[in-house]
Amino acid sequence: MPLHHAVLALLTRRPNHGYELKARFEEAIGPQWGGLNIGHLYQILERLVRDGYVSRSQVTQTDRPDKNLYTLTETGEAELRSWATTAWVRVGGFRDELFLKLLGASALGPQALTTLIESQRQTYLSELAGLARQRRAHAGEPLVAVLIDAAIAHTKADLGLLDSAAQHLGPLATEHGTQAPQRPQPQAQDHRRSHDGTRGDRTESA
Repeated sequence: MPLHHAVLALLTRRPNHGYELKARFEEAIGPQWGGLNIGHLYQILERLVRDGYVSRSQVTQTDRPDKNLYTLTETGEAELRSWATTAWVRVGGFRDELFLKLLGASALGPQALTTLIESQRQTYLSELAGLARQRRAHAGEPLVAVLIDAAIAHTKADLGLLDSAAQHLGPLATEHGTQAPQRPQPQAQDHRRSHDGTRGDRTESA
């Protein structure tokens, strides 16, 4: 579990308590990952203590409530080394909402597909501009810089994907656009009135 192992990595330098770990994680990873929920962090620490990867001790404070201090164990260091030196393998596929939007836009015809692609292109270009500013701001933080570089490369690849989508889905969208949609026809109602003033289908007998 990646976050569990990231916490182990943060504990290699020195023992920490929960809020110190939260601050160190957010400083080390930077804005691309997002904040770490303190409640989730304490759940992770509880699990690591239970598994024997981390030990917990209590530190007495005179002017504040006592705090828990978490220390990496030898078992935890071995677990971290095993995880950190093994290649990462993608197992979840590419479940990006953009693919579902492309499905919807191509089903609506070429104009909808073009609108989506151009709108998405402008969004990616804006993202690249923001990432470039972040890259300059975090030039002195190596791990953050690597993560931002990865985000830049990913966004550039997404831009290329839009060209591929236009090429491959254009004919499909055109085909869908020329087909009349099949919708259920409303049931016809007979509004004729009989001689007694009631509505109905009855025919008068001769």
